[in-house]
Amino acid sequence: MMTNDFGTEGQVGRHGTAVANGPEGDDLDWLSIDWQQVEDDVRRLRQRIFTASQEGDLKKVRNLQKLMLRSRANALTSVRRVTELNAGRKTAGIDGRVVVSPPGKAFLAHSVQRRAAPWEPKPVKRVYVPKANGKRRPLGIPVIVDRVMQAQVVNALEPEWEARFEPKSYGFRPGRGCHDAIACIYSTVSRRSAARCWVLDADLAAAFDRIDHSHLLASLASFPARGLIERWLKAGVVEKGRFAPTEEGTPQGGVVSPLLLNVALHGMEEAAGVRYHTAVSKAGTTVSGSPVVVRYADDLVAMCVSRDQAEEVKARLAAWLAPRGLAFNEDKTRVVHLDDGLDFLGFNVRRYRGKLLIKPSKAALRRVRDRLAAEMLALRGANAAAVIQRLNPIIRGWSAYYRTVVSSRAFHKLDMYMWTLTYKWAKYSHSNKSRHWVVDRYFGQFNKSRRDRWVFGDRDRGAYLLKFSWTNIVRHQMVPGTASPDDPTLADYWARRRQRHAPPLDGLSLRLLKTQRGRCSFCGGLLLLADREPQSPTEWERWLTVTRRAVRKHAIAAEREPGEPGEAVAHHLVHAHCRRRSAHVVGSVHARDGVQRLRPARRVPARRRSHACEPPCELP
Repeated sequence: MMTNDFGTEGQVGRHGTAVANGPEGDDLDWLSIDWQQVEDDVRRLRQRIFTASQEGDLKKVRNLQKLMLRSRANALTSVRRVTELNAGRKTAGIDGRVVVSPPGKAFLAHSVQRRAAPWEPKPVKRVYVPKANGKRRPLGIPVIVDRVMQAQVVNALEPEWEARFEPKSYGFRPGRGCHDAIACIYSTVSRRSAARCWVLDADLAAAFDRIDHSHLLASLASFPARGLIERWLKAGVVEKGRFAPTEEGTPQGGVVSPLLLNVALHGMEEAAGVRYHTAVSKAGTTVSGSPVVVRYADDLVAMCVSRDQAEEVKARLAAWLAPRGLAFNEDKTRVVHLDDGLDFLGFNVRRYRGKLLIKPSKAALRRVRDRLAAEMLALRGANAAAVIQRLNPIIRGWSAYYRTVVSSRAFHKLDMYMWTLTYKWAKYSHSNKSRHWVVDRYFGQFNKSRRDRWVFGDRDRGAYLLKFSWTNIVRHQMVPGTASPDDPTLADYWARRRQRHAPPLDGLSLRLLKTQRGRCSFCGGLLLLADREPQSPTEWERWLTVTRRAVRKHAIAAEREPGEPGEAVAHHLVHAHCRRRSAHVVGSVHARDGVQRLRPARRVPARRRSHACEPPCELP
């Protein structure tokens, strides 16, 4: 695959004329951008759009959206999201181009903001990724410029709809995720006296590929970039060198596609007959006897008081979906009683003698066991260190996703399964050794904080394999009502939520995060973002792996004034790229004995530090 980078050193950031939202005649140095200031500018503009939409001032919304689309800060954050944060940042479109160098990123930001002629989108490249059921999911990969411009459009369009979206829509929205949907189901039917015991478990057939373009564009109304979105929808697909036009659907894989799906499905609760109390004291609660619909992207459950009501909801939703070009997948859509249970987002929801339990589904357990077995088979002939390095991220990711439900028994069963796999691996590696020799060689009390002598480890390096059961069960706190990170009145709530919601990291890192208020000691930027958490075990696995690589414990010693004895040394968490670029930190930096020493005589606020800072984790 061809991987060209945009721009050269001589082309970066040279602005010939003065335009809005950008300085005149300066050279844009990507490494010296004050990212905290840039992100604050985008955040404030998103909040203004949200507030105007909430107040129903459409004219102000459109003017602010035009300002966002022209914003220099929006162009910078969009380039950064596409080229540094997204999981597919190194995946090229049909032009074979990716952007990896700082000069290329600066030139790309300059290009998308200063473009004079209307942009003509390029066709997407069709690729396929495996699904959990063995089938393949089609993805459409746009070219890098289209991805950046889609990210710009998302920042303009999303806050308008965040003020309008229904309260129980959780998929592909900032601050919401799978665990919120599961917590909503639990809060609705957990009581023994719960009336909504019949559930419509529904799935939409190929939702991304079948959205009706005319209905979607009509929903966007007078949005300033409506014409650009229409050209993206009509750009076509290239598969194996052959071009095919797109008359329906939005490519799954584009930055703007999840938002467009949510826009197309807005109003589903009302169509299903969901009614909310209007009184202030009961705002956000459903009327007794009304169904409750919980939707995550194209998966939904409708909890009803009777089977007849569930069938009625299905019929009403089928009629509502038809004009949008969508329909139920009849193979995956059914009406069930809670006593029989259902699987939703990898969890099993079922009532046992009147008590509701939510556990990892049998299909999820089978998938993780199959993957662990396949990995161990592939690692035959490798050493113990390679086994530990390969399996620990899988264990961390899977247990992090399922730590919010009743998973203790499943975790212990997986630990027993892992012991069997590791013992068989060790016997295969040393077939001429006795059982006692193998056990003494590879198993022991490697984790000194736990009294467990059956831990698989590497005696040469001291590394050991984690256990699923070491992950504590932590109940998830559901996002209330229509709360959104774009709502300026809820800024304190989201800050407190970020502090309370501890990520699954080691104890020292958690203590340092709390001490530093979650911010990097060098740049002042957030080390971890809680507004967009991973939404699957695989995403958690990738998130934790990238976080461990990107966030490092760094020893920082403040220089004492002359004559003061001693030197205070403390550990801090910093971005890995901040440590690599520590020469750019304001103040005198001396590298001596492997410890960074910062002169504290001049204290510079984090907002004014002109130092590149990108969050370490890949969030959806």
